[in-house]
Amino acid sequence: METVKQYELWWASLPKPAGRRPVLLLSRSEAYSYLNKFVTAEVTSTIRRIAVEVPLGRGEGLPSKCVANCDNIRTVARSALTKRIGQLSPRRHSEVKRALGHALAWDELIDAA
Repeated sequence: METVKQYELWWASLPKPAGRRPVLLLSRSEAYSYLNKFVTAEVTSTIRRIAVEVPLGRGEGLPSKCVANCDNIRTVARSALTKRIGQLSPRRHSEVKRALGHALAWDELIDAA
């Protein structure tokens, strides 16, 4: 498998009902060299425009507008990742931290991001 990094988007084969879908990798980059499971946010085309969502689209390698929904965090096995799609630009990393802060009610992430 190719190198994997935090804030990358990958296609993943997830158990039903999720199935094959994109995920945003959240685990720190250093962990991918030894972990076999990673923390991810599911990507969905259901856009509600709420604080727990990070907008995504063609700029990140996806075919259409969608969001990483930080209310839908899951651990994904390395073997479930099938193909790298793209990545979130470094200037947008704070959007993920803020969305996670909202999803987990961690105000320090909301205010710091």
